[in-house]
Amino acid sequence: MPKRPIPMVKLPSGETVPQLGQGTWRMGESPRKRREEVEALKLGIELGMTLIDTAEMYGSGGAEEIVGEAIAGRREEIFLVSKVLPDNASRAGMIAACEWSLARLGCDFIDLYLLHWRRDIKLAETVAGFEALLREGLIRSWGVSNFDVGDMEELVALPGGDAVVTDQVLYNLQRRSIEKGLMPWAQRRNIPLMAYSPIEQGRLLRDPALNSVAARIRATPAQVALAWTLRRKDLIVIPKASSIAHVKENRAALDIELSDNDLAALDRAFPPPAGPQPLEFL
Repeated sequence: MPKRPIPMVKLPSGETVPQLGQGTWRMGESPRKRREEVEALKLGIELGMTLIDTAEMYGSGGAEEIVGEAIAGRREEIFLVSKVLPDNASRAGMIAACEWSLARLGCDFIDLYLLHWRRDIKLAETVAGFEALLREGLIRSWGVSNFDVGDMEELVALPGGDAVVTDQVLYNLQRRSIEKGLMPWAQRRNIPLMAYSPIEQGRLLRDPALNSVAARIRATPAQVALAWTLRRKDLIVIPKASSIAHVKENRAALDIELSDNDLAALDRAFPPPAGPQPLEFL
């Protein structure tokens, strides 16, 4: 059993959410994996990972269907996050997209609805779409994903744009560009970031330095990579785990304490940025 409860992160709305959640990227793509994916999400909920992140893009809606099955009968326990594609981010397009997502999820509302990334539709129109969804009760809050500092500054300067509650971005040991730009910007404004791909879709796990730290503290490389991100108490982390074993492994990362020597070794292997860098994304 996990030793520590999951820490909570406060959103600008005042609501608190689990720091460690569950991602669903690449779920819902294979019918033969459906049962295992649903059971993995259910176990994550039992272990307190009740923030679940999905998107209309994932599996062309298949991931939302997986989530809907996993949370059936337990909606009140879940903080549900989904995302709208940029091509659907007009005022009218967002209402239609959100309604389709809700149908796949089997829910009446989404707790946090994100613009997946920005493209051609003006941000003011997207904000108007979010506000319409709020008035209709289809969402409870909204945010963005893959926005850099300039995008965020443009957003919060718009009427209503300062209601943004998070920016979901790529962040892991190998992708640290936000540490000298977006992260301090968000911290000054009390806007928590949400980190996707915290183990770089598994590619980090072969790194010798990461494996050395893991062996020294008797943990797995994935747990060390997750513990490294979770040390930032204002950061929400959403690893994907589509098997029971991976869910347990992710949850146990919260029981790991990295020493100053561990952190120094990881910094040597994965140096922090010397200054502001462009946002990275997958």
